[in-house]
Amino acid sequence: MVTSRRLSFGNLHETVNARFTCKTVLLGHINTRYANMNDEKTRRIPLSSYREYPAEEMIRRSRSFFQEMSGRRSVRSFSDRLVDREIIENCLLTAGSAPSGANQQPWKFVVVSDQDIKRRIRRAAEEEEQRFYSGGASEEWLSALKPLDTGPQKPFLETAPYLIAVFRENYGIDNAGRKIKHYYVRDSVGIAIGMLIAAIHHAGLVSLTHTPSPMGFLNRLLDRPTNETPTMIIVVGFPADGSTVPSIEKKRLEDIAMFR
Repeated sequence: MVTSRRLSFGNLHETVNARFTCKTVLLGHINTRYANMNDEKTRRIPLSSYREYPAEEMIRRSRSFFQEMSGRRSVRSFSDRLVDREIIENCLLTAGSAPSGANQQPWKFVVVSDQDIKRRIRRAAEEEEQRFYSGGASEEWLSALKPLDTGPQKPFLETAPYLIAVFRENYGIDNAGRKIKHYYVRDSVGIAIGMLIAAIHHAGLVSLTHTPSPMGFLNRLLDRPTNETPTMIIVVGFPADGSTVPSIEKKRLEDIAMFR
């Protein structure tokens, strides 16, 4: 039995599944919007959200944001402290504001806090990870991972208060059951994920991107349709007391950017 309740903010929906008790947050287009997307010219409105700052202020803001984001680290030791759900909702709304091919917003975010479902996800993920570390990965790949101190055991999948499973919607389906082609799906979902990670850090939480391969078990455990492909799990919460992270460095500006 499934019961649904529409929330008051935009097109964010909560689906409470009585069988799985899994909170599913769906951010994206409404199906009825598909039919007219290519047939009608989009109404134009003023760019009222833009605000220009003096040059000095722009430099200060850009430097401040860089300093904040340069402190972001992937964390593998999480506290089980609860996180206010509104924080997660606001971060998801930020991700949902990302640009996308033809504005089709081909992403779905399934937010899991139910302990039983997290336990099942951990069990399935560790089975895949065990195969990865026991011969599925090349020695070169395992060598690259060694400084990060990773392994097949993933306790954070149970400990952290929230797991956000990100799915890419390969094609849409309109009310008549017809497929709607999507464009630049991977690129669009990648941008949304980046904005989600930044929002999580800005809110004062930590995260970890986890990509067990293959991830098809997520469709089954989270009851997602076949037109959606799991991209990653983002683990979200507070760091455990005494958490440590690898001593690594990011590339310098001259190593990643060219000005012509």
